[in-house]
Amino acid sequence: ARIAAAAEEVRADLERRASTAHGDGAAVLEATALMAADPALVTAAQKKLADGTAPARAVWDAAAEVQAMLESLGGYMAERARDVADVRDRIVAVLDGRPAPGVPERDEPFVLVAHDLAPADTATLDPSTCLALVTEGGGPTSHTAILARALGLPAVVAARGILETPEGTVVLVDGGAGTIEPDPSADVVAQVQAAAAREWTFDGTGRTADGHRVQLLANVGDPKGAAAAAEAGAEGVGLFRTEFCFLDRAEEPSVDEQTAQYTAVLEPFAGKKVVVRTLDAGADKPLPFLTDASEANPALGVRGYRTALRHPEVLDHQLEAIARAGEASGAEVWVMAPMVSTAAEGADFVARAGTFGLATAGVMVEVPALALTADALMARVAFASIGTNDLTQYAMAADRLLGDLAELSDGWQPAVLRLVHLTAEAGLQAERPVGVCGEAAADPALAVVLAGLGVTSLSMTARAIPEVAATLLSVTKAECVRLAELALAAPDAKAARAAVHAELPPLT
Repeated sequence: ARIAAAAEEVRADLERRASTAHGDGAAVLEATALMAADPALVTAAQKKLADGTAPARAVWDAAAEVQAMLESLGGYMAERARDVADVRDRIVAVLDGRPAPGVPERDEPFVLVAHDLAPADTATLDPSTCLALVTEGGGPTSHTAILARALGLPAVVAARGILETPEGTVVLVDGGAGTIEPDPSADVVAQVQAAAAREWTFDGTGRTADGHRVQLLANVGDPKGAAAAAEAGAEGVGLFRTEFCFLDRAEEPSVDEQTAQYTAVLEPFAGKKVVVRTLDAGADKPLPFLTDASEANPALGVRGYRTALRHPEVLDHQLEAIARAGEASGAEVWVMAPMVSTAAEGADFVARAGTFGLATAGVMVEVPALALTADALMARVAFASIGTNDLTQYAMAADRLLGDLAELSDGWQPAVLRLVHLTAEAGLQAERPVGVCGEAAADPALAVVLAGLGVTSLSMTARAIPEVAATLLSVTKAECVRLAELALAAPDAKAARAAVHAELPPLT
């Protein structure tokens, strides 16, 4: 009974914190709360009591078994083991009458250094006191890095040896360049503080210095995030993640329920473009009514659009709800499918979307094979949006969540940029727009490179839009092209980033 009560207390606390967060932070906290509510962990721990194990130890041992199972699956599922450890620690703390584990509270501003952080901890960091985040583990597209970006925190991940830095050391963290400088001079600190104090503004029109248009859109995942993005002045939504409507469901939500929830997200963007991604189930988002959790390699399994092969009715219901929500909200709805691998699949999706009156249908380019055949793809779809997180993972054969592979799991990789260029060029030839909606779009210097490669829109966390807009305004289209050529010619991601940063004019 104590174990069950402790798990319930942890679940309630996480849900309370989720209710005050928004966007990615709220989604992560809700997902962690669901794990605390999962009866599997509690039941396994209760069974161990029969062997005379103390409650706290029973929870610890049961969690170890769940973690081992997830880690054996590899890829995205292995990352969930970190969430199990977070829930375990919180339940054990309640059982032992100790404070919940997490980030220590400090009155003065600080840089947080850790081996890694549970997503629930990252999601609730206070940017007014935590000025930057450095972890020894994780990758540039891990949950920790993505949530830090959403909070507006400079973050450097996979910083080997950082834990050897003594507490109290003054460090200079450059999230854009991925560097940490200990004991900087007083002059350098003053310069950085002055730069950090600047407030960037966005006038609602993304463009370069000579007027070349690059739409600046927001990534959103729920009504709260959509409202915040609209308030930030985003030109529209480049990625509406619809998974929030399906998570924690044993059965598919009804068309009416989906319609109501999608409408709430679309309404703040009446008259503006909203790109709705159909359900990206599978990998790290398994759904009991749609996916097979026993797949040996979920990241390469039946996920995204591939789930429609077995369950076409789920996609049809979602497309019907999206069409209804578009009419009710007045938003300009575009719809796209994730995890498409061939031009033929893209054409099939466009035809299916058309039967529901969704005339502007496209696909996400996450699979290298699709980028390599982009000329065939663009003849069949209305647009494409490049998901750089997964495109990088698949192109570099590097799990994006592994800190040991962080140097490979980097959107600055020239091989990835070439795939982006191929796709954008095909779009230009076919007169089809090509956007980027991965984490790469939120990096101001990389945004300039993407514009130079021919990308027509960039979608990111709303917090990143003003600085990306200011950076684009500091260069001409020709300079974007020149900087993109420097990045393409570099031997690796580190050299590409350094070459562009060296040539990019400082913002004033």
